[in-house]
Amino acid sequence: MFEAFAFENLTAPQASVYFALIIGALFGVLAQITKFCFRRAIVGEDSRAAAGVWLTALGVAVIGTQAAVAAGYITFDDHRFMVSDMPVLAIALGGLLFGVGMVLTRGCVSRLTVLTGSGNLRAALVVLVFAVVAHMTLKGVLAPVRTALGSVTVPMGDTVSLAALPGGAPFWAGLIALTALSFALRSGNRVSTLILAALIGLLVPAAWVGTGFILYDDFDPIALESLSFTSPAADTLFWSIASTSIAPGFGTGLIAGVLGGALVASLISGRFQWQSFDSPRQTGRYMAGASLMGVGGVLAGGCTLGAGLSGVPTLSLAAILAIVMIALGAKATQALLSQGASASGAPSATRQLQPAE
Repeated sequence: MFEAFAFENLTAPQASVYFALIIGALFGVLAQITKFCFRRAIVGEDSRAAAGVWLTALGVAVIGTQAAVAAGYITFDDHRFMVSDMPVLAIALGGLLFGVGMVLTRGCVSRLTVLTGSGNLRAALVVLVFAVVAHMTLKGVLAPVRTALGSVTVPMGDTVSLAALPGGAPFWAGLIALTALSFALRSGNRVSTLILAALIGLLVPAAWVGTGFILYDDFDPIALESLSFTSPAADTLFWSIASTSIAPGFGTGLIAGVLGGALVASLISGRFQWQSFDSPRQTGRYMAGASLMGVGGVLAGGCTLGAGLSGVPTLSLAAILAIVMIALGAKATQALLSQGASASGAPSATRQLQPAE
C-alpha cells in the first residue's frame, strides 16, 4: 500500500522510523501517566490496580489485532511467533530469566525506558546494560548459547496458535479479551485511567497494521512489527555506535519516541526528577537484573511487551508460554526475596532497594 502514497524522497523503511517515533511517543506519554508496568501487575504493592491497567491494554490489543486479521489487513502466518518447531527450552528458560531480572530491577524494560525519560539514572543504566547483553545474545559472544537452547524444539505442526484449536480465533480472542477486561473493570482504577490504558492497547494493532499494511512495499519490504523492547533496544544501541554504516529502523524510532514522550510527560506533570543509586550493592543488583533480562528477552522471543502485550494478541502459543514463564519467574523471585528479608529480620533494608518504579 505504501506505493500509493507516491513519496519521492521517502522509502518504506525510512517512513517506518517516523511512524515508530509517533507510536513510541504516544506510548511514552500514556505509560508515564498510567505507570504501566507488568512487574507491578504481578508482584507490586498495588498489583491489583496495576494489573487492571495492563489487562485493559491487553484486552483492547487482542480485539484490535484480531479485527485487523479478520479484515485481511495483516497476517501472522510467516511471523516468528508462528514457527512450527517451537523452541520450548529457550522460551521457558528465557521467560524465567526475564522474570527474575525484572524483579531485581523492580521494573520491566518498558517501564524502565519510560523512567529513563523522567530522569531516573538507575533505569537508564538498566536499559543500557539490557541492550548490550541482548545484542551479545543476538549476535555476539552469547549467540552460541541462544543457538544451542533454540535447537531444543517441539514440533507443533499447524497448532502454533490458539486459532488452530476448536473455536478458532474469534472464540479464543473473545475469551482472552473478555477475561482481561472483566478483571480490569473490578480493579478499582478510575475510568479515566482505564481509558488511557485502552489507548495503550490500541497502539499494538496500530503498529501491526502500520508496518504490515500501510507501509507494505513489495520493492522495499519492512518487517511486521509492533510494540517491543528487546530487539529495538539492541538495534538502537548498534545504530547509535555505527550510524554512518547502518540506517535506523522501526525499533530505533520506537525507543527514541518512548524516551521523548516520557520526557515531555514528566516535565509537564512535574514528575521529572534526577535519581541515582543508593549503594554499590543496589547498583550490582540492578546490573545483574538487567543482564538476566537481556539474555531472557532474546531467548523468550520478546519482553513483557514483545511477547506479552504485542505477542498474545496474535494468539501465538509461543508468546503465551513466554509471558506465563515471565510471570512465574517474577513470582518465584519475589517470594524468595521476601523470605530472605523475613529471615534477616530487617524489612527496612529491603525497602531501601526500591528503585525505579
